[in-house]
Amino acid sequence: MSMLAADTPVGRPSLALGEDECATVVDLLCRGARSAAALARPGMLEVPLTRLVRKCMRRVKAERRIGGVQIRGEHEIDDMSTDDPNVLGRIDLTLQFLHQFDDEDAYVAIEAKRVGAGEATLNRRYVTEGVERFAQGRYSPGHPWAFMLAYVLREPVARPIAGINGHLVRGYGEAARMAPSERHPDALAVQRSKVMQNLTPAHELGLIHVFVDMTAAAP
Repeated sequence: MSMLAADTPVGRPSLALGEDECATVVDLLCRGARSAAALARPGMLEVPLTRLVRKCMRRVKAERRIGGVQIRGEHEIDDMSTDDPNVLGRIDLTLQFLHQFDDEDAYVAIEAKRVGAGEATLNRRYVTEGVERFAQGRYSPGHPWAFMLAYVLREPVARPIAGINGHLVRGYGEAARMAPSERHPDALAVQRSKVMQNLTPAHELGLIHVFVDMTAAAP
């Protein structure tokens, strides 16, 4: 049984995320990324790519008449335990389902990073500047699920997956290793893993990693 942080009410319904909702997130990310790839330019970085993906996700949502979910841009995380005006971090993209609307701390977090075959530095940063923020509890504290969106600049996708897995296992143990999950026609791969968040008490967070073709943005 997963344990939530001490300041997070046990059984807090606004944090819940069912398999159907996880599937909706994956579908929106994949379809949005496919449309964004057609608009991407060589050398585009993560921020403009994610803006494109967000706009395309909103179009997909409207076209498919998906209700009960809102798609938001960069989301600031506040430290509510102090009066410090600084923020703990900025999540690239968040969604909120209908049952989460009244709770500002209930959201679906998506952190986007570029990766690729032969891109050792980018593949390492996927972990040290992406997954690590979830493991520290800065993003999605006490949540059941969060998402990583991997913009694959160079294929085959198996190569960055192998490199990322090496960093995950070295940093967080064997449980953090990614394993294949549900398939999506617009994804190169969908994987799942787990990390223990550095909270009191510790909390197990599920991560869904969505790898999408963004070779159009390769330098």
